[in-house]
Amino acid sequence: MKKIKLKYPLLVEGSYDKTRVCAVVEGTVIIGGGFGVFNAKEKILLLRRITDNGKLLILTDSDNAGRLIRNKLKGYLKSENIINIYTPSITGKEKRKKAPSKEGLLGVEGMSNEILYDLLLPYSVCDSTKATEEITAAELYNAGLVGGEESALRRKAFCAAANLPDTLTPKALREAINILGGKTYYTKIMEKLG
Repeated sequence: MKKIKLKYPLLVEGSYDKTRVCAVVEGTVIIGGGFGVFNAKEKILLLRRITDNGKLLILTDSDNAGRLIRNKLKGYLKSENIINIYTPSITGKEKRKKAPSKEGLLGVEGMSNEILYDLLLPYSVCDSTKATEEITAAELYNAGLVGGEESALRRKAFCAAANLPDTLTPKALREAINILGGKTYYTKIMEKLG
């Protein structure tokens, strides 16, 4: 089975969900951390930035907790740019767990490759859609945004121009740039900085 290249960033609840989804997709998969996403200010700012500029896919479990996360995120983010993807309600227990969930349903991590593939295929990059070219760590280094004496200051200036949290690590900055439009977005912000 060939992996799906996602057109938009995808938010999942936890690391096991990300591992499961990455078996069938290529692209940006963000871990929300369950209910912890609501206390993670930088993550909320990044998700808000994504939905201000484009679409965000949200794939949570089909239980009450998953519904609560999806519904609460609507209040934090530009809801018209959220695309909720719902797993089918399948009774069962994940292999790594000793007991079924409270509601007895499989979560994202318990879905088969075929189910995940079918759920995410509508959000794949079509052959006619050109994927954005990603910025590399080397390019950020060459621009003085990472690895140099003044890199932290330059990163803060870049983040201010891009309306991103100024506390992003170099890795988080590169991920944010690639989520928001890759080299095209990076060039636009660099031109803004002069």
